[in-house]
Amino acid sequence: MSANTIVSVDCIPMRLPFFHWSPPPLFAGRPRDKLDSALVRVQTQDGAVAWGESYCVEPRALQAVFETLIAPLACGKDAADQTLLPLMQRTLHNLGRSGPVVHALAGLDIALWDLRAKREGVPLYALLGGKRRDRVRAYASLLQYYGDAQRLHEVVTRALDEGYTEIKLHERTADALGAARGAAGPQVPIMVDTNCAWLPAEAPAAIAAMMPHAPFWIEEPLWPPEDDQALMQLGRQCEVPLAVGENASSAYALTRLIEQDAVQYVQPSVIKLGFTAAWGLAQQCQGTSVRCTPQVAFFGPGYLASLHLIAAQQDEVSLERLYVELAHVPYGDTVPIKDGWVAVPDAPGLGADPEQALAQGQYRQ
Repeated sequence: MSANTIVSVDCIPMRLPFFHWSPPPLFAGRPRDKLDSALVRVQTQDGAVAWGESYCVEPRALQAVFETLIAPLACGKDAADQTLLPLMQRTLHNLGRSGPVVHALAGLDIALWDLRAKREGVPLYALLGGKRRDRVRAYASLLQYYGDAQRLHEVVTRALDEGYTEIKLHERTADALGAARGAAGPQVPIMVDTNCAWLPAEAPAAIAAMMPHAPFWIEEPLWPPEDDQALMQLGRQCEVPLAVGENASSAYALTRLIEQDAVQYVQPSVIKLGFTAAWGLAQQCQGTSVRCTPQVAFFGPGYLASLHLIAAQQDEVSLERLYVELAHVPYGDTVPIKDGWVAVPDAPGLGADPEQALAQGQYRQ
């Protein structure tokens, strides 16, 4: 057994309380005041530890996937083996090409990149050819306020006062965008994520109603999100860029959108698709009219992995930062946001490991 042999793969679900200056939003019909994801901890024979992150809707299901599928397949294997993840993906493919199994593999993938960079004593971006920028602009990604104009005005103003210069809404109406625009003024970019609000026949009119308020992009406009033909048709009809990718069932689905020039922005989630897939999509976007702008509604190692990806890719884009008041701010001391910007960390690997309070303390489920 070599020093680089994987001896353990652990899933650590975390639940981070938040407040967004309003009654909790609803998720599956219930108030939501905590953000869930899961840390992935990988350790090798010589004691080296690396971290990843997986999308986590149901902690019990994800932990079971790690315990019964991921850990048995990974333990005993060489962490540096570039075929490890592809072989695991093929072995488990009949359990689904999206969902908890794929999300678990994504978390392991991030951890293996962290480990590889730590072994070489370099920051993750160095494995991607080096960083093209020392800092990345962050935009304030608001949760849903259900069109409440007063709250939208207050929270947009609050974010701008803290130094953010770009805003994203999770709203579905022109009036909501109008309220945000009234607070932000004419120059601030405002993206609108509708969370798959409209059927294809409904979207053109809804987007047209928003146009007087100058949306920067419309994100996830259609249901079902995988209807790429309807998405292409919508893109030809409307005058605002479209952004999609958070709900992609696979990297292949986003590859097709790039090849077809169907949207202006693709948004892979590293904690759903994995870092390898997201970086591949970023490289595919080079020389095209499509930009890779990762979806980053999370705060753990996946957040840092996305930061490294944006720092290293050709196109300069902003980093999504979910705009809420957290009970604990991951990487608040090691990788802080200052005046709407995030400095790219230069320490080996992802640049920072999860704080003890987050990994083992009161926020661990």
